[in-house]
Amino acid sequence: MVRSPWTPGPEHGRDGPALVSVTDFRLDRALDLPGVHRAGRRLGRGWPELEGAYGMWLWARPFARRCGAVAVWRDEAALHRFVAWRPHVEIMRAYRDRGTLTSTTWHSDAFDPAQTWARARACLA
Repeated sequence: MVRSPWTPGPEHGRDGPALVSVTDFRLDRALDLPGVHRAGRRLGRGWPELEGAYGMWLWARPFARRCGAVAVWRDEAALHRFVAWRPHVEIMRAYRDRGTLTSTTWHSDAFDPAQTWARARACLA
């Protein structure tokens, strides 16, 4: 699995509870993977301004045609704002028929990067 460096959001470094979202996009065709990856990187450039975002990692398993993100939020409202964020909506519309998206979320009393990544990786196994 390939993982990007941590991309901090405006909540990075704040103590308190967190909501973790793990997405897994399984592409039907390997040819779509570069475009999906570029789209994820474009979204990542906006991360520092996303209200309620602790930060995120992008991940990929290129030979399995899978990619996604592990995003950490202050709360469900912040996650919902991201889901409705225009750049995210546009990308989801562009790629929605090119594979299968699954996601999972969980709440944590505090954000610990190592524990979060370990649990996310287990979800993606």
